This record gives sequence, C-alpha cells and structure tokens, in this order.
Amino acid sequence: MSATGTAPAARSAAEATTARGLLSRPAVQIALGAVLPVVLLIVWFLITLPGAPLVPPYKFPSPAAVVEAGIGLAERGELWQFTAISLQRVLLGFAAGALLGIAIGGLVGLSRFWNIVLDPTLGVIRAVPSLAWVPLLIVWFQIGEESKIILIAIGAFFPVFTTVSLALRHVDAHLVELGRSFGFTGLRLFFTVQLPAVLPALFSGLRLALVQAWLFLVAAELIAASMGLGFLLSRGQQTGRIDQIVLAIILLAVLGKITDSLLGLVQRWAVRRWG
Repeated sequence: MSATGTAPAARSAAEATTARGLLSRPAVQIALGAVLPVVLLIVWFLITLPGAPLVPPYKFPSPAAVVEAGIGLAERGELWQFTAISLQRVLLGFAAGALLGIAIGGLVGLSRFWNIVLDPTLGVIRAVPSLAWVPLLIVWFQIGEESKIILIAIGAFFPVFTTVSLALRHVDAHLVELGRSFGFTGLRLFFTVQLPAVLPALFSGLRLALVQAWLFLVAAELIAASMGLGFLLSRGQQTGRIDQIVLAIILLAVLGKITDSLLGLVQRWAVRRWG
C-alpha cells in the first residue's frame, strides 16, 4: 500500500480509537443517556403549554401538574408510603422467586430425570397469564401481603429458572471433571464450579426477573391493594386524576431503572470476582 493510502487509514483508526475512548467515559455516557429524556421532557412541556395545549389537560397533564400532584401526595405522606410498600413487595417477591428459580433451574439443568419430571408442568404454568393468578391467590391468601408477594415471586421465578436450566446444560464437561478431580461433588460442585460458569446467563435471567417483578407488582396492586403505586394508578383512573396516573408511571419507571442499575453493579462485581 502506498504512503498516501496508509495515512488516511491511520487517521481513521486513530479517530475510531478516540471515539471509543470518549464513549467509555462515565460522564460522556451519562450525558448521551440524558439526551432523549431531556428531549421528551421538552416535547411534553411544549404540547401541554398552558393556554394553548396541543393535548387537553384531561387527557395528558403538564409537567407542572404532575409535580404538583407529587407534592400533594408527599404532604399527605402517601407518596413515600406507596413507594416504599411497592419497593418492599418487589424486593421480597423478586428474592423469593430468584432463589427458587436458581434452585429448581439447577435441578432441572443438571438432572435428566428432574428435567423430564418437572419441565412439562412448569412449561404449562409459565403459560398462565399473570392476571389469572390474582383471583386464586386472593381466595387462598385474602388481599394481604402474601398474595402480592407470591404473585411477584411467580413472575420472577420463570426467567431465572429458564436461563439457569438452559445454561447449565451447556457447561463445559471438562470444567466439571476438573472440579470433581479436586473432590467437589453435589452442592459444593454446583456453587463452586457450575453456577459461576453460567454467571452471564444467571444475571441475564435475574435482570429479566426484576422487570417481571415490577410488571407483576402492578398487576397485583391494580386489583387487590389499598396502598402502593399500582393502587395509585387504579385510584387515579377511578377519580379522573390523570396527573396521579402519570406520576405513578414515572415513579415505576424510575424505580425499575434504579433497581436494574443496582443489579448491574452487582453483576459487574460478581463477574470480576468469579468470572
């Protein structure tokens, strides 16, 4: 290649390296990630301008109206109470469903016998829509916390179970044999060798399970709750408070993103530790 052809190629490679370096900086990532939310907020403000809104207030409130609704709920103590109870339900249900998903996923993924016995039944249960469980759980556990947490646990269970069971079937046999050569068997082999080998799949399942947990929370609180963000959605619909509905949606989105980001930090730590 001629010198004249080499120079542009070298410049392109240097520019690509510089771009990758910029994109790896946390401040740049935060700034780029904030662009679309800021644009959406500006559009929201413009289409709900007081005096000449493109969308009538009874269909879509202005940002100021949503903030006022949040301040009103905070002054009555409902905003913090509803947020805290919803977060507690999600975390408890997610933890229960994830632990059960790891346990049964490990059983099915490592044992052909248990795969044959359990997988068809679990496949049928997985196909049941989330709302279909609500009446049955209310009959069994009334409208207390147990019914909501169990429903959330059901939602969190299947993503973890599916990813763990499938990933364990493809663990490198040489890695397992190496573990056995060190005297690892049973649960010790599972937690020391096999589960760390499927960490990426496990955390993919956990993050999907967390999303499902928030979805199932809303299903539970829309129908059978007197507190929580799902209840706020339902109450807002019944009373015509569209500002409270939008506020609840925003809070659910923010909480979902925060919990997912925290789980992402745990994932990075776990991959560095055992990956």
